[in-house]
Amino acid sequence: MRRVVWMCALTIAMSNLGAETQRPSTQGGVLTTPARPPAAVAVSYRVSVPEPEHHWLQVETTFSGLGVAPLNAHMSRSSPGRYAVHEFAKNVFAIEAYDGRGRALRYTRPTPYEWNVEGHDGTVRLVYKLYGDLVDGTYLAVDTSHAHMNMPATFMWAAGFDDRPIRVTFVQPPGLSWRIATQLYPTTDPLTFTAPNLQYFMDSPTEFSNFVMSTFSVSNADGTPANFRVVAHADAAQADVDELAKLIQRLVREEMSVYGEFPQYEPGYYTFLLDYLPYDTGDGMEHRNSTCITDQAGARRGITLKTSQGRDATLDTIAHEFFHNWNVERIRPAGLEPFDFTTANITCCLWLAEGFTQYYGPLELARAGFSDVPQAGANLARSAVNVINGAGRQVRSPVEMSQYAPFSDAARSIDPTDASRTFISYYTYGAAVALGLDLSLRELSGGTLSLDDYMRMLWRLHGKPGGPAPGLVGRPYSLTDLRDHLAELTGNRLFADTFFDKYVEGREVPDYAHLLSLAGYVMKPTRPDASWPGNIQVSENSGTLTVVNLVAFGTPAYDAGLDQSDVITAIDGQPATMAAWNALRQKKVGDTVTLAVTHRGGVTRTRTMTLRADPSLTIEPVEAGGGTLSAAQRAFRDDWLGTKVK
Repeated sequence: MRRVVWMCALTIAMSNLGAETQRPSTQGGVLTTPARPPAAVAVSYRVSVPEPEHHWLQVETTFSGLGVAPLNAHMSRSSPGRYAVHEFAKNVFAIEAYDGRGRALRYTRPTPYEWNVEGHDGTVRLVYKLYGDLVDGTYLAVDTSHAHMNMPATFMWAAGFDDRPIRVTFVQPPGLSWRIATQLYPTTDPLTFTAPNLQYFMDSPTEFSNFVMSTFSVSNADGTPANFRVVAHADAAQADVDELAKLIQRLVREEMSVYGEFPQYEPGYYTFLLDYLPYDTGDGMEHRNSTCITDQAGARRGITLKTSQGRDATLDTIAHEFFHNWNVERIRPAGLEPFDFTTANITCCLWLAEGFTQYYGPLELARAGFSDVPQAGANLARSAVNVINGAGRQVRSPVEMSQYAPFSDAARSIDPTDASRTFISYYTYGAAVALGLDLSLRELSGGTLSLDDYMRMLWRLHGKPGGPAPGLVGRPYSLTDLRDHLAELTGNRLFADTFFDKYVEGREVPDYAHLLSLAGYVMKPTRPDASWPGNIQVSENSGTLTVVNLVAFGTPAYDAGLDQSDVITAIDGQPATMAAWNALRQKKVGDTVTLAVTHRGGVTRTRTMTLRADPSLTIEPVEAGGGTLSAAQRAFRDDWLGTKVK
């Protein structure tokens, strides 16, 4: 009942958008406030696919109520869920502009991704063609099987029109009969949809194809149904998708138990948009009321919906992306709200937004019974191992790794970077922080608190309150908020400040060996007797070895002056062969090795390298080594990894 009332209120609010005071556009760095008529006229789009075999579509968009102001149209440079710049304008071609009477207009290009149109009559209609052939969570792909549309890659928008309602109609390709799956609001026309504003529209990926759909409902905390749609564009029958939907239903119930309730899905449902074809790219992208997940079908990844093993293989990404409909889409960090489509978006806190989600994905799979529980705990701890020995931890904290996202998240550059030794993914680093905080809270509170309680607090304070309109978040969090909420949750300011100072804004790591032992896991050296020159890769060529990779800071090889493209010509006076290099691991820790090294430019020097103990670590359940779980360890593990569905 509450959902029906809320949706009615939303419909009324959308119809009254024109009565609101227009706020200046936040896009493009220039405050632009075009004149607005008494009622906000919707921006309209018409999408046609006249030649899908040639991988392009056509968009007609009409902006009305311009007054005398020039139209400033944009193609986006970034996309929700991505943090680097992506120049979508490069695929636009054959653009034409007309006024409301059909008179052709000229336009100028102040930047590569803007079109300014003057001399109109208050209305501008833009018609353009757009190439796209990449099936993933960011770009556009058109072929004879579908039009796979991520909105920032597909649709122009106009500065100052952020709050205008939007109406989009899709036209069937010649001789085909496709359907639409999207989180956009449906209308009585199955090919026409609406959005209340630009932010919501741009966050609404759309699949136009002959897909297969299965639906299910799960009872929310207040007894109302939460509705879900599983849409598959894949080589799959209805029965295959129905079986997958049953698995997803189990997972959805388990993830809801973390927060205690589902969000209110504005169109009345949440949609899993799944695209598994041989030419797809592996990707998963979160959105407010949907997720777009793609992967290459076939033997390489095992992604097929026709077998139980293939369906199971989809669940890891699904678990991650669905958790985002709370964490990131509604529990949203400052810096991503409102999302700026004109540039890269930077935030302090992808270690939580992405990293905590990375932690919860496999945790929820274990809780839902999709993975072996003892092994799941060891798998969750792998992120900690990667961070403990990660070279990037010497130079960047989790906050700083988050701020590096515009240069790492599918970013493109032609010059080399040193990210291999200065960067640890905020997914990995954040998952390690989540593990440390979860186990620390459990120990600190004697089992009465966990990371679930922290996420529920963030949901209550930042996610559930909602925003001024669908697609907008009213209370994005800051780094200070996160610190203060941890202090409030635990009643222990010292614990919260210490954790953030050391492990979030600092570069230290928790005592994972101790924390994992509480759940019956052993962290130990992988090769306790082996010596170690560093994680250095070499290739052999006629009695010499070439260093292939950047050498990590603080390793024996780095301290000896070795780095990428150096050529080792001798080891302890003997030819530098792969066998001689591998034999270094048989030496004692503390032994020295003399290397003859030719650096770039032809300078040859003698370098001395002092070998150290191999720092690689292994984590395994205590029972794997013949030990026995204590009653306390079993209780701790069960509470951590066991189901929370009542």
